[in-house]
Amino acid sequence: MMNMNTKNQKGFTLIELMIVVAIIGILAAIALPAYQTYTARATYSEVISASSAAKTAVEVCAQTGVPADCSTIAVNAGWTNAPTVDSIVLGGAAGGPYTITVTPNAVSGIEVADTLILTGTINNGAVTWATTGGCVNKGLC
Repeated sequence: MMNMNTKNQKGFTLIELMIVVAIIGILAAIALPAYQTYTARATYSEVISASSAAKTAVEVCAQTGVPADCSTIAVNAGWTNAPTVDSIVLGGAAGGPYTITVTPNAVSGIEVADTLILTGTINNGAVTWATTGGCVNKGLC
């Protein structure tokens, strides 16, 4: 009698490996665009945060009346210290509505056209802010 040693083969077949590779490819195709949107929104939060100092200045002006025309408030150099912010412009007419336009730098999926425009309407000393601009269309703000 011959002594036959049979070995059980272990491992994956080629089709099983191809299925796994296909599943990983599909998941990557879905995850990559979602991740890029997430990083752009996270980066744009600096632009939104930079507008808060200007918003506060207009709100204090509206409540105290100093200066009489809130559109004459000077933009503080520190307001644009964020690396994603190019410029902040205050505008409007005496008595309102007042506008704050924040223009971002082009970084991490953010374009210069993705401006943040805040329009403040004063009612009994309280300022109500409306958001418009290119960031609204892209879902960044």
